[in-house]
Amino acid sequence: MIYNLYFHLRFYYPYFVGMANESLYIMLMNWFKIADKIEQLNLSAEGLAEIEVSGKKICISVKNDSIQACAAKCPHAGGIMANGYVDALGNIVCPLHRYCFSLQNGRNTSGEGYFLKVYPVETRPEGIFVGIKENNLFNW
Repeated sequence: MIYNLYFHLRFYYPYFVGMANESLYIMLMNWFKIADKIEQLNLSAEGLAEIEVSGKKICISVKNDSIQACAAKCPHAGGIMANGYVDALGNIVCPLHRYCFSLQNGRNTSGEGYFLKVYPVETRPEGIFVGIKENNLFNW
């Protein structure tokens, strides 16, 4: 968990490399409750759903009780990711041109070089939450 926080901060905020701790990570994220439990997410047969959180459309993926979130549209041609599927390796596949993206880090795994925005998801006793990064460090 701490390594993922460190990687996130190092990748998005390189000037905070020496300050990678959970309290800083939480300050940079706004957490939004999306459901009380998985059953409320209105998932398709492929385990995908599109929701709107804080004015952003997000695709939610549930596979093997693992909940992950990414941008609702493919960065290549704007395909609706919730109409795609999650392959056996856990990559989300765009329905238009079958481009594959890792739900862990958003990297394009089929080799085209695109990047899909991914969002952290936490399951807490009070529900399921998605973290959305603030606009910038001071939320201007």
